[in-house]
Amino acid sequence: MDPGMNQLLKWSIENSENPYNDLTATTDPKAERPSGHGLNEEAIRSLMGGPSDADLMKSSMAAIQSPDISLDNKLVAFDNFEQLIETVDNANNLENLALWTPLVAELSSAEAGLRRMAAWCIGTAVQNNIKTQERALAVNALPLLVQLALEDPDDQVRRKAIYALSSEIRNYPPALKVMMHHLPEELRPGGVVNAADMDDVDKVIDVIKQASAKVAK
Repeated sequence: MDPGMNQLLKWSIENSENPYNDLTATTDPKAERPSGHGLNEEAIRSLMGGPSDADLMKSSMAAIQSPDISLDNKLVAFDNFEQLIETVDNANNLENLALWTPLVAELSSAEAGLRRMAAWCIGTAVQNNIKTQERALAVNALPLLVQLALEDPDDQVRRKAIYALSSEIRNYPPALKVMMHHLPEELRPGGVVNAADMDDVDKVIDVIKQASAKVAK
């Protein structure tokens, strides 16, 4: 069942089991009727027949990948996509919707704007979320992000790639290990880096930022 419809059904049952006071017995015009409290936007859209967040995510990615859509409109679609995956449920749903692979593929786009947005979306999706951190690692996003962070000619792309790396490695040792493997040897810090120690992580990210700043424009 669609998640929105599932919540709508649950809300309907709860409200039928806990009916409000009989409003027919009062003439008070201010008497409160039950509101939609407890329904999220996706449930309301289901009730109104609108697209779910999953539908919007899939249509956004379809637009991003379409050869018939202008670059400006692709960037608008990507911006919408990024806003959708700011919620944990939608970020987790990237795997179920098979959207991780096309998202990571955009890191290799010929268009800097699309590379930037792809890195930004990955950074948003994996922030403080072990499930999505695991998926980003599994689809080999890290080597591409390291490459963008250190080599991309566009400053904004490099910035978003570093943001994604920072989000991916925090509190997730497997990602930190893979990132360190792909860093040039001269950028690897000596000693052990603890993914759970934010100071350690910040120091590694600062080294990447310094190297990134030296990339020729």
